[in-house]
Amino acid sequence: MKRMGIFAALLVLLPAMVAGAQAPGRANAAEQTIDPNLGIRTVELWPGGAPGALGTAAADVPTLTAFTPRHGQGNGTAVIVAPGGSYRELAADLEGREVADWFAARGVTAFVLRYRLGAKYPYPIPMNDAMRAVRWVRFNAAKYGIDADRIGMMGFSAGGHLAAMVGTMGGPGDTAASDEINRVSSRPDFMILGYPWLNAMQPNDRGLITYCSVLAAIPRKDCPEFEKKYTPVDHVTKQTPPTFLYITSDDETVDVNASVAFYEAERAAGVVVEFHSFAHGSHGSGLGKGDPALDLWPTLLDAWMRGQGLLGVRR
Repeated sequence: MKRMGIFAALLVLLPAMVAGAQAPGRANAAEQTIDPNLGIRTVELWPGGAPGALGTAAADVPTLTAFTPRHGQGNGTAVIVAPGGSYRELAADLEGREVADWFAARGVTAFVLRYRLGAKYPYPIPMNDAMRAVRWVRFNAAKYGIDADRIGMMGFSAGGHLAAMVGTMGGPGDTAASDEINRVSSRPDFMILGYPWLNAMQPNDRGLITYCSVLAAIPRKDCPEFEKKYTPVDHVTKQTPPTFLYITSDDETVDVNASVAFYEAERAAGVVVEFHSFAHGSHGSGLGKGDPALDLWPTLLDAWMRGQGLLGVRR
């Protein structure tokens, strides 16, 4: 449904191209520097092998690729970006690198997440990877000049569903865990959802895609359980983090009503939420792709983040 760009190929090839060096004083933090002059580096979330991994190829290794603000201009905020791609692939250029650059230009440290997906890695594995990503960034906050309470999760399409699952299901760490990273919280401090596939697990009679129809190899017997466990609107509470959400009303790929329902659930729970529905626009538009209306949504996000104190200079 989405095409992989050059950066997506880099995300796939880098772990095989570069041997990770163990970072001193950090648990499970092998980093691979892509270009120190550009402030880009990649880290494996579990350098010793991810739980449940079924191989050692790039697709079996969840990673974060960090884009750091240049010249020490970081403001202490971080965002983990989950590209979409129907849980079959990752639109890591359109919904990853381009977005990360946008954040880095505003002083936000951005991390593009490569999570495991497809029928080979069904739920809850993508969610486990995303929760680990939040924990990893929070554990390493000081190293990246990040405030541990200013870490957001952003996602587009399937990545929006994933981000919403982490935002509604993330929780405190296990203080007794042997892995230090698992001792910190996996709940993000804010969420940004772009045309999210929030009803991915729910069947429908409108011909729209569903998780089980896209991943035909998923056993049918698992689908009702997935619907119950992994529909974000069912898990909204007052602890759900502040949210910025935008959709297009004529999206032909995902059901916009699911976003409306999520907004209403957050509002009813007392969650700080800002919701924008554009009259027209195609699915998979990233930062706007030149659409006269959709090109404006990043400006709305900028204003929302400033209002939340996420773009100001750290005190």
